[in-house]
Amino acid sequence: MYVEWRRVQRAGMRRLQESYVPLFARTRRFRAYCSNVVPGMLQTYEYAAALLSAISEFHGTPNDVPEAARARVERSSVLYEGGHTFALVMEEAALRHLVGDARTMKSQLAFLLEATRLPSVSLGVIPSGSLRRMWMIETFSIYDESLASVELLTAAVNITAPTELAQYLKAFQELQSLAVYGAAARALINSALQELR
Repeated sequence: MYVEWRRVQRAGMRRLQESYVPLFARTRRFRAYCSNVVPGMLQTYEYAAALLSAISEFHGTPNDVPEAARARVERSSVLYEGGHTFALVMEEAALRHLVGDARTMKSQLAFLLEATRLPSVSLGVIPSGSLRRMWMIETFSIYDESLASVELLTAAVNITAPTELAQYLKAFQELQSLAVYGAAARALINSALQELR
């Protein structure tokens, strides 16, 4: 299903953020790949507010950014509830893409360092210089094995067709295999953090 952002953001972005809460509550296994920003599940309030502000301005939607950012952070409480696992992969470039100001990025990167130690979270970072079998693609999330949601500039595409869903699961496995984890991921995050000092 193709869902235009302008349609779901007509009244602002808070409702859109809140609309994900039931999906997050029932999903046991989250997978997400982010090519250009920090995964939404791991965004701090300040980072989310800066990002949502830019989106609101670009799309010309009503500005309810403080409420939308708060809702985005609140829906991420599933990270701490138990019964859920999170496999999140991001490109190294997203660590260096300045969203908000340097203070916002420092706080965001520090939070990512903490998140790498959460027992339910597997955070992988694909190093910029990696030899790749899988190219950078659009940001997408997979909820259990029943839905893939792909984020485009103008819309979200929600995929449930088994053959297409299988392609996203395969792409995620390929991207996951390119990433580094644990101490190696923290080294990349720390490197980006040092560049901001």
